[in-house]
Amino acid sequence: MPAPGANRAVDLAASDTPAPQGVLVVNLGTPRAPTAAAVRRYLAEFLHDRRVVQLSRWLWCPLLHGVILPLRSPRVAKKYAQIWMEDGSPLAVHTQRLALAIGERLPDVRVSHAMRYGAPDIATEVRALQSQGCARVLVLPLYPQYSTTTTASVADVVERVARAAGAPQLRMIDQYATDPAVIAALAGSVRAHWQAHGRGERLLLSFHGIPQRLVDGGDPYSTQCHATAAALAQALGLGHGEWLVAFQSRFGREQWLQPATDATLRALAGAGVGRVDVVCPGFPADCLETLEEIALQNAEIFRAAGGGGLSYIPCLNDAPAHADALAALVRRELDAWR
Repeated sequence: MPAPGANRAVDLAASDTPAPQGVLVVNLGTPRAPTAAAVRRYLAEFLHDRRVVQLSRWLWCPLLHGVILPLRSPRVAKKYAQIWMEDGSPLAVHTQRLALAIGERLPDVRVSHAMRYGAPDIATEVRALQSQGCARVLVLPLYPQYSTTTTASVADVVERVARAAGAPQLRMIDQYATDPAVIAALAGSVRAHWQAHGRGERLLLSFHGIPQRLVDGGDPYSTQCHATAAALAQALGLGHGEWLVAFQSRFGREQWLQPATDATLRALAGAGVGRVDVVCPGFPADCLETLEEIALQNAEIFRAAGGGGLSYIPCLNDAPAHADALAALVRRELDAWR
């Protein structure tokens, strides 16, 4: 049996039922509004997932509801307010637009989107596709690199849905870390940013972090992040010393993947680097972690440490090249699903 995160799709329910076919594009999730109450509801669902926090529930639940949520929710809500779009949360807006763009490229397939946490939820959207006549549904989590904290959590839900009476056939793509078309789209985005804004002295590729113990236990996430980074650097023709990899969004006190993005930026500033360009290849859609943490918070960290400026390169979002790449990935998986 292939290892978790291998370049393959996971068949969760099999039969020879023919099309029509559906595709469900899944992202992490987001609060419904930039308010403390909405953020608290979202964080409560997210942080209750055992894939995300693996502490004993007897220890974790009182800490979560008695300390973390009351203190963290108002602070996080203020951060969301800084990046909120006219149409809603950036992650929700960009995910919906991306799903629509993929659907435009697959006119014979019904494409929808869902969130692992919050709304629209996976089970509801699978049933909606089924009600439209889809006997088979391919699930595409927007996590290019496999992790037990993200991809496996989506698989948990998909497996539960697959076991329900009368469920459609379900199949899931679990990674596309080095998909050539996605790498080409990322490279094109970086080049376009350089052409429009000039080029920094270093390109920092920042990925979301996970606890080091998970990697030590076999999670392939770190390896796949470095594979993505190397493929992108090669596509851009970057040499040694022109690009770096770092990991952001640390939560809690345990050791996470290193080096940390904020520490890396301080080190670059201390070494006299004037401008850094930052791209986040593990985030297909812009969200709190890119627009607030990188473009605002880490930009200030770099300046305060003596750096000249941080130029954030936006995620691919619903860019045509991104939609083309993911539509081609979906088509290949659907064609292989016989």
